[in-house]
Amino acid sequence: MSIAAEKVAEVLALPEQDRAFLARKLIASLDNTVDTDAETQWQEVIDRRSHEIDEGKVACRPAEQVVQDIRRKLNARRQPS
Repeated sequence: MSIAAEKVAEVLALPEQDRAFLARKLIASLDNTVDTDAETQWQEVIDRRSHEIDEGKVACRPAEQVVQDIRRKLNARRQPS
């Protein structure tokens, strides 16, 4: 086993919360670019979606229900075919 493989095994043995923290840090370290227009684009999306909600063009669902639906779909994908 190489040193790198040993470190990977060590990290994978950490508690879930610690692994999640490291994963976020590793992903953030890969993103060196900054999209200066991102804030403006997100604000445009927020404004458009807010108008759609106000005008009754879309129906909202509780966040808990959305998360449950996503988890159900992810779990279904993980099941062997």
